[in-house]
Amino acid sequence: MSEPDSRTQPLPVVTRAQGHPDPSGPPGPPGPGQSPAAGMHGPVPTLEQGGGGRSGRFWSARRVPAALVALAVLAGTGPLLYDIAAVRAGHSAMKWRRELADGLATRPLDDVWVLVGAGVLAALGLWLLLLAVTPGLRAILPMRRTSADVRAGLDRPAAATMLRDRAMEVSGVQSARVRVGRSKVRVRAVSHFRELGEVRADLDAAVAAGIQQLGLARQPRLSVRVGRPARKG
Repeated sequence: MSEPDSRTQPLPVVTRAQGHPDPSGPPGPPGPGQSPAAGMHGPVPTLEQGGGGRSGRFWSARRVPAALVALAVLAGTGPLLYDIAAVRAGHSAMKWRRELADGLATRPLDDVWVLVGAGVLAALGLWLLLLAVTPGLRAILPMRRTSADVRAGLDRPAAATMLRDRAMEVSGVQSARVRVGRSKVRVRAVSHFRELGEVRADLDAAVAAGIQQLGLARQPRLSVRVGRPARKG
């Protein structure tokens, strides 16, 4: 009887595409020549079954920027609409609106404060446009698609933990640090015995095999550095 594997496995992020049935719902009737148990538990697709398996990045909901923009619009339009309604009701306009209207009418365009305000508004507009056209969610790496109705993503810290476990299994490695980026994996290891060239070669092969097992849609490049531990005293 074999012992269960106690190593921590990374949990991928899985989303269901629109127009496909919910896998958590009740199972449908089995097809012809298929047993009821097979209808409830279909075959799990593997990376070898898919073709290219390309998948784009996950898009962020941008809740924080949307909330900030909503608060700014509310803070700017609320008092303005209140003052307009008060003027329509026969009251005089507020002092800040009269001063703002006089300043916009009399201040020249090359004034320092006008240029600063225009620059700030332009920078905010470019920032919002950049958020609108970029996916975000940099911490989630898209995985290869093996099914049309399933998208999976792997958290970068989870991928780094798995690759670090692979690096620590190499003989001669005393400690290792792994950083997983969108396009590159950096491994920094300390070896306390064996030749550094041999340790680097084994480490390169072990981490490269671990990257292949991650099943990422875009295979990152690998950078491995091995050194000796610092001398004490």
